[in-house]
Amino acid sequence: MRAVIATPQRQNAPPSPPSPPSPLPAGAAAAVDGDVTGAVNRELALCCAELVTFSRSLDAVFATDVAERLATYTLSGGSRIRPRFLWWALRACGGTDAHVAGALRVAVALELIQTCALVHDDVMDQSAVRRGRPSFHAQIAAQYPEGAREAGQAPFAQSAAVLAGDLALSWADDLVAGVDLRPTVRAEILRIWRTMRTEMVAGQYLDLHGQATGSRSAAQAIKTVCLKTARYTVERPLALGAALAGADDATSRALAAAGRCAGIAFQLRDDLLGVFGDPEVTGKPSGDDLRSGKATYLLALADARARATGATAVIERLRACRGSADLTGPALAAAREALRSTGAPAQVERRIEHLVRASERHLVTAGLQGPAAQRLAELLRRVATPPRQPAAAGTAADLPGGR
Repeated sequence: MRAVIATPQRQNAPPSPPSPPSPLPAGAAAAVDGDVTGAVNRELALCCAELVTFSRSLDAVFATDVAERLATYTLSGGSRIRPRFLWWALRACGGTDAHVAGALRVAVALELIQTCALVHDDVMDQSAVRRGRPSFHAQIAAQYPEGAREAGQAPFAQSAAVLAGDLALSWADDLVAGVDLRPTVRAEILRIWRTMRTEMVAGQYLDLHGQATGSRSAAQAIKTVCLKTARYTVERPLALGAALAGADDATSRALAAAGRCAGIAFQLRDDLLGVFGDPEVTGKPSGDDLRSGKATYLLALADARARATGATAVIERLRACRGSADLTGPALAAAREALRSTGAPAQVERRIEHLVRASERHLVTAGLQGPAAQRLAELLRRVATPPRQPAAAGTAADLPGGR
């Protein structure tokens, strides 16, 4: 009898990046100028719809629990600050209608990698809330309250959130890989993208390392800020926009320096607000950075100044408040007073002012002109100023580690 060899079932085709957009009409770039956030949101919705459709073809439960929730999570919040930096750098460097489709795709990828960072960050910090809503793993935990697991295994909700973050990163990488670009531009975009991904992870690790070891190094705190916030949030999005427009090396370097200075200023401002800010304005509980034991530049500077003057009582007060979950009311007030007594908050303010001026000088060096250059300059200035509205509308609540 002849053996019968079963013909294997055709598997689902591997996912491909969402379909290329249709040719854009004349004036498309000017239309995006009028509403960058709206344009990015529309492109994000289209891309997410196609990615969710493929996920649904794999498994309905996976699609509902992870892919659809991930798409909703990404679409339902965020200031789109990274896409805005990308866009205005592109336009200030001469980007035209021909660049719109590629720029929007890379902008969407930035939002998806940000989702990856936030979902994973909330797992690491065990944060139940993000953008005023339950965090991703908190949503899973609410859906599966019994979350069965074997002894020694991680909680189901947190494990699911790790996978969701990985999926968001995969989606982001697929989008960047699928953008139709000239070979030289494509090579530069991929170089920047690879660099940014590793910097983001390095910065997050240094943040965790500083908390775990109780670091008091001001230099290490600044390095963490640079990798985790300044480059990922401002400098690299600017570099992506400049590269898409084909900017020369001198312009790209000047933009990078301007973005790095503004991004560091942004995080130093957030460190101050984390201790002294009004929760109604910042959107996060005051004192959270102290309670979590974050190795901020503010705390490192205060410790160094207290040690330099032999202020033993202040050193002990700062040590006691760091990582204290019960830091509220009088204890928080005492911690604030200890910080003020060292002069560290005022010195941080001075450093922020210096960084903002340096950012402006670097931007002038770039030699950019026109309305788009003005919009870019305004965005860089605004990123380092105190928030005047709830954090959900676009302050550091959208940064990994921010609340």
